[in-house]
Amino acid sequence: MIYSFNHLHLKVETVAQFGVIFLLFALGLEFSTAKLRVVQAVAVLGGLLQIFLFMCLCGITASLCSGETSEGIFVGVFLSMSSTAVVLKFLMERKSIMTLHGRITVGTLILQDCAVGLLFALLPILDGTSGAFDGIISIAKLLVVLVTFLTILAVLARTCIPRFLKLMISLSSQTNELYQLASVAFCLLVAWCSDKLGLSFELGSFAAGVMISTTDLGQHTLEQVEPIRNFFAALFLASIGMLIHVQFLWNHIDILLAAVILVIIFKTAVVAAVVKGFGYGSKTSLLVGMSLSQIGEFAFLLLSRASNLHLIEGKLYMLLLGTTALSLVTTPLLFKLIPAVVHLGVLLRWFPPDVSNEIGNKGDILRADHARRITLMVEGSHDS
Repeated sequence: MIYSFNHLHLKVETVAQFGVIFLLFALGLEFSTAKLRVVQAVAVLGGLLQIFLFMCLCGITASLCSGETSEGIFVGVFLSMSSTAVVLKFLMERKSIMTLHGRITVGTLILQDCAVGLLFALLPILDGTSGAFDGIISIAKLLVVLVTFLTILAVLARTCIPRFLKLMISLSSQTNELYQLASVAFCLLVAWCSDKLGLSFELGSFAAGVMISTTDLGQHTLEQVEPIRNFFAALFLASIGMLIHVQFLWNHIDILLAAVILVIIFKTAVVAAVVKGFGYGSKTSLLVGMSLSQIGEFAFLLLSRASNLHLIEGKLYMLLLGTTALSLVTTPLLFKLIPAVVHLGVLLRWFPPDVSNEIGNKGDILRADHARRITLMVEGSHDS
């Protein structure tokens, strides 16, 4: 059964990977370093602290329950991942990316994407197939590769990329298909290079978007790739259902539902506590915690790798698989509950009384600004 699920994972990951890649590519195109720099402390240090806390808490819990400490630490690593694709989709739909909690959430997701390679290097240490010293060396090498890779991309973004994009624009003066193809090819090329260096497709695609966003053609490129992004994002969300084994779900529905509820509460509490510890308000901390309360698509990759290393047994494998799939399925419902939770927090005086008005005003401003952007984009396309 595990073999068949691993085989299914390969098919689903191959298809769904494009959805995550193009979502992050589009996010990179809209990326604002100035706005994200404000929350870099809580995104970077807080994100690392979240991963460390999940590992410690799960490892201690496993030890207290007479379980394997290595399995507990792996479950902590597993739980620390949130879904970049799902969260970004709903933040974009609700025009919340540039709100305070949206920026903290996006920054934390980017940190998690950057940390995936390091977490993969940690698995052989937990399994015992690699010594601690060898693991530290592997992590140090990955950090050097990461810094070198980003430095090279930064240099290319200032020198070669603007000329390349202008060349594509001049060659596609009659039609946009050539420029669209060039943008997609550039995204996939950088993502492929990132993966070959031991990092991740997602980090490379986001970096490709940031490189183009530094030029004058960032908005134009975003318009060209939006249809492709929406198509593959929908395909990714649909593919989640392929990972749910109906018979296992039906036979263990009580355990899986309890596990999903526990994961949502546990992750929301830990993430909110970390954000609160960096001096942010209760509302912002709770919104970030709820946004990151699901288990992400990277968890499937970690689960497959851990299964190949025999780090986890079959029952735990199936439980984590089902919990992850159900947590992703319930994320839309959780996002719909956020306004009600915020309103309840105001009524119970968890948040200041003026918070609800502030939310409404920010929402109106964001909706008006988004409408103006769409109008300008449409007028620009008509003029061209």
